[in-house]
Amino acid sequence: MADANLNKEVFGLSVDNHELIKLAYDAYLANSRSSHAKTLKRGEVRGGGKKPWKQKGTGRARFGSTRNPIWRHGGVAFGRTGEENFKKNITRESKKVAIRQALSLKNKEKAVIIADIKATGKTKDAAKSLSTLKLDGKNILAVVSEKTPELIRSTNNLSNLKLVRATYLNVFDIMNADAVVFSSDAVKATEAWLLGKENA
Repeated sequence: MADANLNKEVFGLSVDNHELIKLAYDAYLANSRSSHAKTLKRGEVRGGGKKPWKQKGTGRARFGSTRNPIWRHGGVAFGRTGEENFKKNITRESKKVAIRQALSLKNKEKAVIIADIKATGKTKDAAKSLSTLKLDGKNILAVVSEKTPELIRSTNNLSNLKLVRATYLNVFDIMNADAVVFSSDAVKATEAWLLGKENA
């Protein structure tokens, strides 16, 4: 269960405002966004090679192609090209501070739990070990130091649980979880990573 001896530099920060957390949250979403949408310009739309009517004498406006953007079925002016860049940059240190702030907020809500998930390769065993934590129906972020094949098989079919390595933690997953469950090894790995003591 929750541990009172968690490092206060990681789990006990005083968060005066959520500006940095929001910046990291938005950056995660933006950097996860893919740019596949593409529209056809007038030169890429099939057809329209023939002038719809002669230039003068009809009383109508001059048009050289039915693929003009103002025509139905015409090209799109200033549309998506599929090469848009939505990336938002945030420094590594700022990202780590934001994660520490997010973990501190979750810890303040008593949503940080230390417990080892039973990894036998069977979903029912993992579900049983989680049921003892009284987290039924809640979104769980399970943080481990290493993803073993047995642990992955045990948790893959749990729709309300996301498994992540300690060094891959992010603000988005933390803030959207109802409970953050750390394995005992993951706590040390997380603190070492966020405080820059991995090689200490």
